[in-house]
Amino acid sequence: MTRFLLAVVILACVVTAIGVVHARHQHRLLFVELTRLENARDELNIEFGRLQLEQATWAESNRIDQVARERLGMQFPETADIVVIRP
Repeated sequence: MTRFLLAVVILACVVTAIGVVHARHQHRLLFVELTRLENARDELNIEFGRLQLEQATWAESNRIDQVARERLGMQFPETADIVVIRP
């Protein structure tokens, strides 16, 4: 009976040790994945900042005015061409 109880305790210790090793291994794998995802997030945040800056540059009123004049041939109407409609 004592030997059986000792065998059960030893088996329980081995199973517990294997469980701890497995849990540590999973922890390491998940930590590596977390680090990779954080790096990807940081890269995306940097790219987003660059895109916001580019959007702000392209949306400046003087840039829009320049494109409208050069590419589209647009211009401000002359005073004589302005018609005011009153209700």
